[in-house]
Amino acid sequence: MRVALGLSGGVDSSVAALLLQQAGHVVECIFMRNWRADADDPHCHAETDRKDAVTVAGHLGLRFRLRDFSADYQSEVFRHFLDEYARGRTPNPDVLCNREIKFKVFLQAAQALGAERIATGHYARVRETERGFELLRGVDRAKDQSYFLHQLGQYELSRTLFPLGAMHKPAVRALAREHALPTQAKKDSTGICFIGERDFRRFLARYLPAQPGDILDTAGQRIGTHPGSLYFTLGQRGGMGLGGVRGAGEGAWYVVGKDVASNTLIVAQDDTSRWLDARTLRASAPTWIAGRAPGDTFTCQAQIRYRQAAQDCRVQIDAAGCRVDFAQPQRAPAPGQSVVFYQDEVCLGGATIEASDAVFGGLLAPPESHPMSMPR
Repeated sequence: MRVALGLSGGVDSSVAALLLQQAGHVVECIFMRNWRADADDPHCHAETDRKDAVTVAGHLGLRFRLRDFSADYQSEVFRHFLDEYARGRTPNPDVLCNREIKFKVFLQAAQALGAERIATGHYARVRETERGFELLRGVDRAKDQSYFLHQLGQYELSRTLFPLGAMHKPAVRALAREHALPTQAKKDSTGICFIGERDFRRFLARYLPAQPGDILDTAGQRIGTHPGSLYFTLGQRGGMGLGGVRGAGEGAWYVVGKDVASNTLIVAQDDTSRWLDARTLRASAPTWIAGRAPGDTFTCQAQIRYRQAAQDCRVQIDAAGCRVDFAQPQRAPAPGQSVVFYQDEVCLGGATIEASDAVFGGLLAPPESHPMSMPR
């Protein structure tokens, strides 16, 4: 087939290019420019990545193209990122980038070039069944990226290849060395390009100016001030400048609640599980890989963050989205983040966390006793 590969300049997409070529596909490499950094910005390595991608394509004798999607990224991903932080939430731009850029704008650009499929270096798998297409976890559970792909649908999966889905990362590195790929020893990228390894608060303050406010303990007593509640997320340890609080111990302080309307943080020390643990979530805007939920009520596993172990839960669909009851307490579910549902290795879909029954989690009536009884 004619395949358009998103070549990022990292070792994973480089090996994906090699595997596609070895499988006999006609491969065109496309580097996506999703962020326009200032020329003197040392934190965004997009230009270095582009040069590495060019070198890899040349090494393999593959055609290379560059496509600038930065305007789409600004309007569809970054604007949402800022809006969510302004509301005091914790967004997940990687999920939205996959849906809006890599598997929408990039897919459209690839099809305009005559590509039958697109491919990326994600650690995930696609399986075709009689009922349609399924998104499966990557075989390497330590690298599995299905969590970030849960908003894809049948159309996107039917046109996508994940060459690394059945591989473990050490084998990917070994293959890169065996074929002398220029990126064989390149360090894996982490985080978001436009943030990089920089002071997150300083970056965010360029777009959302700081508004100092009060820090309260769980009894409502003022114990300090913060530079802006929107810079903090539930469960965050330290970074609040608290020290020597009268009557308090030496333990670290954790954010256990936020009130954006009054611009206050609520913090606690030591045993914070009583403040942060939740058994029930409310989530909105659920999306389903199959195009529909498995049922009005069903049991499955879920993750409220990347690389978390799968947690048994029960999901109830309603007009507002869904309610998720967990068999075990979940620590610090953050509004704006994703709860992603699985049946063993199959990703069912996911939704956006809105509130929880943690003490400061936003649900008006935390249940007196947990309503879930998990089947044995």
